[in-house]
Amino acid sequence: MQRRRIDSRGSATALDVAQAVVEVLSGRAGVAAALATVIDRSGSAPQVVGARLLVRDDGSQVGTVGGGAIEAQVQDACRAVLRDGRSRRVQAHLVRDLGMCCGGSMEVFVEFLQPEPRLFVIGAGHVSQALVPLARAAGFRVSVFDDRDEFLDHPAFAEVHHDARDVDEIIDVLDDLGDGDYIIVVTRDHARDERALTELMRRPHRYLGMIGSRRKVIAVLRRIVHRERESGRPMTDLSRVRAPIGLALGGRTPVEIAISIVAELVADRHGGSGASMNLVQQLLADDPDT
Repeated sequence: MQRRRIDSRGSATALDVAQAVVEVLSGRAGVAAALATVIDRSGSAPQVVGARLLVRDDGSQVGTVGGGAIEAQVQDACRAVLRDGRSRRVQAHLVRDLGMCCGGSMEVFVEFLQPEPRLFVIGAGHVSQALVPLARAAGFRVSVFDDRDEFLDHPAFAEVHHDARDVDEIIDVLDDLGDGDYIIVVTRDHARDERALTELMRRPHRYLGMIGSRRKVIAVLRRIVHRERESGRPMTDLSRVRAPIGLALGGRTPVEIAISIVAELVADRHGGSGASMNLVQQLLADDPDT
């Protein structure tokens, strides 16, 4: 779909802005964006509450929050949001602060929009069945692959893309992986896991994780490293590979394992450490009388 470049002075409709937002969040636009929304106004102001301006990180924009000095200030805020990913408010008295002829004031909320990250789950067993709904709720766009149709028919996969493919076929299907993509390898046997990991570690990705015990992971990685060295190929960067996958929460059931995996995905996406946020022990140490 070809995007229209719409002048910021206001030829776009509310539907144009809404469609542009959907394109960004779905990944079809291929860019991130900042969305500015008028959330309050008083007196005479150039736009109503709910008016919106979308500024993409390629510089194009859709909609308006009123034009003139207030729009220029909001555009600056949009560019700042695109740089640091942090939402912010713009508040201005149009005469006193901006020298506009309108006599009122406006408040505009500017939020960061980015495409839902893609998550490819290879394997449709019990862990995947618990994991996929959690990952969707956490904002990932999920695709599931397995060669067993009866597993793909599970209700957990009803709302996501799923395809009956074995590991060797998946390698060809995932031909457009990018640096922002997440991949989880949770097939039904070690050989399939190893084949998938061997091939996918050479492809672009942000996060590549494989399930398994510590013993399995060590054995698999040693075999992969040995084969890479024997082939004479440069060693693939393993810094983004996670194995065993998930945070150390101590759980053992499929649901508990799925929670630990999604927690690690969220931590990676937002730059979190996965550490406890508990302050009670520190407070007690600083002030025992608390």
